[in-house]
Amino acid sequence: MPDLSGTTDDERFFLHSGRRWRKTDPSLPDDVRARLMSHLGRGRSGVRTSAKGDDGAALPRARRTVQLAKEGLGERGTPWWDQTPAERTARWAAALDELDALHPKRPERPGSRSRKHPGDA
Repeated sequence: MPDLSGTTDDERFFLHSGRRWRKTDPSLPDDVRARLMSHLGRGRSGVRTSAKGDDGAALPRARRTVQLAKEGLGERGTPWWDQTPAERTARWAAALDELDALHPKRPERPGSRSRKHPGDA
């Protein structure tokens, strides 16, 4: 992991609509970032859907998904620039473990079509 001890505020935060937001940890491996972003999108979608009415269990689960994904990305919790490389790895690994437990992958059904399109490698 790169040494980010000299990281400036410009590299740690961005402004959107006049509000300062923490940037994603730049040392995340691409595959980890992609998995966390997928969980984040699923959680945000769940929050929107749940807000329209549910049995009361879906909204807290969706909010927990968003929180865990944001923590894993380094956007919430202890700032990523204050963590050692080992702490940062532990942060995103723990978030992914809990997210994967909340949202287990569905096993493929025998005879089901794959999502690849013709011509995909």
